Amino acid sequence: MSGYNETAYQEARDAVIAIQCPFERALLSRCVNCSVARRLLLAEREAISCSDAAANQRCIRLHEALHRNARFALHMDPDQPWPFGKEIRAQCGGLLGLQEALGGGDGDVAALVRVGVERYGTVEALPYSEIMRAVAHYEPRKRR
Repeated sequence: MSGYNETAYQEARDAVIAIQCPFERALLSRCVNCSVARRLLLAEREAISCSDAAANQRCIRLHEALHRNARFALHMDPDQPWPFGKEIRAQCGGLLGLQEALGGGDGDVAALVRVGVERYGTVEALPYSEIMRAVAHYEPRKRR
């Protein structure tokens, strides 16, 4: 056993990260970026913190909507927890699908969500049929 205390790490992480980013996995996998995200190094791990509460609330709503809509596209049981691979597909595929639906952009999560809400009115009104195609076709990078 390594003697690593995961509970202590989580407590330290919670103390350092004031606003948790719902798209942390997508940002850490570098399939997108975010102008309001702050990268932190903690116990030789990288973590993401959000610096804008309003953008964070929009992102949380989008993350929840992606989960609701992606269950069918990813063939998931509604009661099944989200495994890492399918979470990455939902996050990266969903954000890249939103970028494509909006006609491009630089992959900045906060800007994509803001522009999407400006164009469609609410997060719930985004074109999920288009976004889910990207979720279904997204393939995470292969392990080395």
